[in-house]
Amino acid sequence: MAVLPSTRSRAMLALRSGLTRALAARTLAPQVYSSFATGPRQYDGTFYEFRTYCLKPSKMNEFLENAKKYMHLRTAYSELVGFWSVEFGGQMNKVFHIWKYDNFAHQTEVRKAVAKDKEWQQIIVPNLALIDEQENEITYLVPWCKLEKPAREGVYELAIFQMKPGGPALWGDAFKRVINAHVDLGYSKLVGVFHTEYGALNRVHVLWWNESADSRAAGRHQSHEDPRVVAAVRESVNYLVSQQNMFLIPTPFSPLK
Repeated sequence: MAVLPSTRSRAMLALRSGLTRALAARTLAPQVYSSFATGPRQYDGTFYEFRTYCLKPSKMNEFLENAKKYMHLRTAYSELVGFWSVEFGGQMNKVFHIWKYDNFAHQTEVRKAVAKDKEWQQIIVPNLALIDEQENEITYLVPWCKLEKPAREGVYELAIFQMKPGGPALWGDAFKRVINAHVDLGYSKLVGVFHTEYGALNRVHVLWWNESADSRAAGRHQSHEDPRVVAAVRESVNYLVSQQNMFLIPTPFSPLK
């Protein structure tokens, strides 16, 4: 006579069978890893705050003059990476600047200190009346990129890519190949690639340097005819939702010229 397994035995057999199937499925399923979300970014808390101000019409010059005169009061607390006026792309009368922080505790300390600085507050409060809109984003440099300072003065382009939901695990490698294709072929000088942490998610900002607007136009034209760049772009656009760019002129007090 066959001996029927006990209830406990049947439960154990079912559990083992389920685990076996789960392990088999895990082995067969492709393992996806994020090239952006691993590496240096996980161990280094340094981040970059992107701030964009839309100024009232006719107030651009006044705002920039005040910033030039008093920016040293603000940079005493944290590092200003760059400060630009937007020449082309989007709204007029716009400025864009990048601030560097060691971590979020550092940013909190800076904000508290700035709020207590009476001299700075006397300057910044009237200047705020010149601003129509403010926007900020918190970004990290991607692990495979470090911030590069151009050797000489020039102009900048900020290209903004809104990628499909899914994060860098989905589109990171393809995007990296596009950037490297442009860099390796020398069509533009890469300053930095930033991945948004707070703001519109799945957004990547790429900051480029060129000698002039005309040299940028020439490099763009050549890259569009280069089959190596075209092949990389053709792969990456499968993950692209939208893109835009801004042509930036560094201010006299900008560390990045």
